[in-house]
Parts: sequence; C-alpha cells; structure tokens
Amino acid sequence: MTEAADVLVVGAGPTGLLLAGDLATAGVQVTLLERRAHADANLTRAFAVHARTLEVLDARGLADELVALGRKAPVVGVFGKLELHLHRLRTRFPFALITPQYNIERLLERRARAAGVRIVRGAEVVALHQHADGVEAQTAGRGTFHAAYVVGCDGVRSAVRQLTGIAFPGRWIVRSVMLADVQLTHVPADAVTTNANEHGFASLVPFGDGWYRAIGWIAGDDRPDDAPVTAEELSGLLHRVLGTDYGMHDPRWISRFHSDERQAERYRQGRVLLAGDAAHVHSPAGGMGMNTGLQDAANLSWKLAAVIQGRAGLPLLDSYEHERHPVGKQALRISGAITRGVLSAPRSIRVRQLRDTLMPLVSRLSSLTAHAERLLSGIGIAYPAPRTSHRLTGRRAPDLRLAGGQRLYELLRTGRFVLVTPGRPTAETPWLQLAAPAGPLTTTLLIRPDGHIAWAADRLDAGQLHAALQHWPLATPSPLSPAAGPHPPTAQPADLAGPSAAGRR
Repeated sequence: MTEAADVLVVGAGPTGLLLAGDLATAGVQVTLLERRAHADANLTRAFAVHARTLEVLDARGLADELVALGRKAPVVGVFGKLELHLHRLRTRFPFALITPQYNIERLLERRARAAGVRIVRGAEVVALHQHADGVEAQTAGRGTFHAAYVVGCDGVRSAVRQLTGIAFPGRWIVRSVMLADVQLTHVPADAVTTNANEHGFASLVPFGDGWYRAIGWIAGDDRPDDAPVTAEELSGLLHRVLGTDYGMHDPRWISRFHSDERQAERYRQGRVLLAGDAAHVHSPAGGMGMNTGLQDAANLSWKLAAVIQGRAGLPLLDSYEHERHPVGKQALRISGAITRGVLSAPRSIRVRQLRDTLMPLVSRLSSLTAHAERLLSGIGIAYPAPRTSHRLTGRRAPDLRLAGGQRLYELLRTGRFVLVTPGRPTAETPWLQLAAPAGPLTTTLLIRPDGHIAWAADRLDAGQLHAALQHWPLATPSPLSPAAGPHPPTAQPADLAGPSAAGRR
C-alpha cells in the first residue's frame, strides 16, 4: 500500500520537526518518517541555542517557553581565554541558552502534531525513486510513501542523501572524544565549564535537571570509536584539565565519538532536498550544528510551501541552496577554527603561551569580538541581494516595535510577509500584512516570513513597491504558531517567479 502526502520529511530531529510544523501550518500535507521506533528522552547531541535561533522560535511562539527551561549564558568563553560578550547583541535574546536538545524537540513535536503532521516511527527509508510528478520512498516495514517533495533531515548518515547520490565530501578532524552523562557532587559556577591545556580538552554542560554532559579528549589520542572507555579515565582527564572532576559520579552512559567536517555538494536534486546535519556536519565547538539546521528549515519551509501551493516557481526553491550553502560553509569554518585552536594547545607550549597572552587582549578589542559575536550567534547572517538593492536587503530584521505595542516577531507568527512603513501605501492581502513602526522609521521594509529583509527603500516609491510585491510570492497565508489566531483566506495561485538567488554574506 502506498500512502500519499505533499511532502515527506525524513528525520524527527529539531530540523525535521520545525520544517514539518511550518509546512503543516501553511496548509501543506506532511508525513514525517523517523527511523527510530521510539524517541529517546535522554538523548541529546546539542546544548546551545543561539540568539538567531531563539528569534526563529519566537516567530513561532516557542522561544519564551524554551528560555524558561534553560540557563542563560551572556558571556561565552572560547579557548578558555577569549570571551564573547553576547549581552551586547541587539536582540531580545542577548545570550546563548544552555538547554538539552530534547527540550527543543518536545516543543517542536507538540507544535507539529497540533498542526496535523503525521509522524511515522520505525520507518527506515531504504529506497527513493523520483518521477515527473513526485518521489516514491520505500521503507523497511512501514510500506511505501509518495510525495511531491522529500526533504532529508536525517542526520550525518542521511539515507536520503546517500540514496539520491549527493556527494558529502570532507574528513574527520578529531577522534576518540569521550562523552558521558554524569552527576556532580559540586555544581560548577559557570553555565559551561571548559578548558584546554597540555593534557587535552574537557568540558561540562548542564542538562538543567541535575545531569551534566562531560566531554573530554586526551592530547594525541586517536583510538577508534569502539575502544573501551571508563569513568575513571574521563574523571582523571577532568582533574588534569579543569583542576577537579566536581565529584563526578553515576554515569548513565559513556562512549567515544569522532568529529567530521563535511558538506553536501548540493542541497537540492530534483524533488529531493537536504537540511540540517544531512547537508552539513562539523565539530560541536561553538554549538552551531543544531542552530544552523533550524535556520535551514526556517529558510526552506515558506519557499517550499509557496511552490507546492502554486504561488511561486522553482527559482524560489533554488534560492534555498544559494542562501544556505554559504551559511553551512561558514559554520564549518568557525567550528573548525575553534576546534583546531583547542587541539593545538596541548601540542605546543608556545601555542599555549601565545594564546594565554593574546586572547585576553583580543577580548578587549570590541570591533573584533563584536564581529565574532554576531557570527556565532547568527545575528550577523545576511543573504545575497542584487547589486542595485538597498543596503539592508538580505539582512536579518531586528525585532522592531510596532504601533499598538506589538513586536515584529509576534506579527511574523502569521507566516506572511510584513510591510513596515508609515501609512498604508498598498492594501493588505492574504499574503501581506501592513504594520506601522512605533517610533520614527524613515526606511520602508518588506520582511520575509523567516525574518530577513526582502526589499527596502529610504524613500517610498509606489512603482518600486509595486514591483517588489510582484517579485515575491509573499509566503504562506497560514499562521506559524497556534497562538497566532485563525487562518486568513488562502491565496490564489499565481505565476510568480521568485528570486533566482539570494545571499550577501
């Protein structure tokens, strides 16, 4: 028996859940296939939620609930000496939020189910066949599924990517990293405790419920993932690198892993697309993996919905790879630089001395650290724009205060484009809403559903505004969060071509 849907999302991690929830609330029929038969309540790979990701979740009505579950880190240490002062970011979330991945998954799964996503567990995809009108996915034990599009959000070993034949070049950069979930007798003072010295690297990250993730790498160790590891070995490393193991005890699991740096050559082949770790994987240094994947989903969801509903052509879908592939590449560079900096410290006393001398000095250079803070947090990500565009086109829109006491990111929960300008230069439509700024704002902004600026003008020109509105499909008319209210009327299909590219870095 073959089951049909508009979109098959493969992989029920954060990226897949956010994407599926967005599509379903836009009126797209979504089936989410997950290889694992049951969700593991204690499984977590990521802990840091950066400011831009919190803004993405805010546009879905989920950020405040998530923040209440985690611990804010307004200052983040890099290499043990360089400090990034995230509290200086101009955002509603000037910090990194420390919370385990499963907290995010629970919120996103609740939202996806409420929107009507069908989640099928124990459905391992074993074959994919593309046809002129869609894709057929065969699973082991759960039958065959047909959809107009398939999106692989199924991680570093993505079956979707492999079955589609998309290359995933790269290599491993560090092996034999020890991981364990442990309890501590003494609570560390910092939200994240980390250091690197001649003995190796060690870090402790809180779950928020009394458990901690302990991470450690012994200098020069390159044993394979299946090499035995003991709690005593990890505890000894914590003592040598952090000065104490904080009374580490009762590990519920312990293992080794290796870290790769890889990126898919393409994010789309025909009717199959990739997002999250299926498209890019790198060191956990900097906590950018899950954040980049969630932002992939936010970029893709409104575009895919517009194409499926007939409001946009394939050039808009092509813009997903054009905008997000450079962001994935940047995440590899940043996490790789941090990892190589950490790994170099144990190998050379000169490197450690230079690091310990220079990093405190760099921390005082606000222009350098401000740039690093914007990159790590995602606030500084911008997409390409034509050369004749306004300087703000492609950039992330700040959470503007609007007339009536509303915030921009609250208004983005409707899933529509927002035109922020004094007066009413055009009529509202099912896909466009108007908003007046609460204070003086001379620049007119057309803002995409993902919070990036589609078009801007310092002097409002009716002809240019009309051309800009005709250029975009203006996203879905359906709300992105249950709290956003009733669905506005459905937009009629139109033969609108989206932008062929996006992406100023």
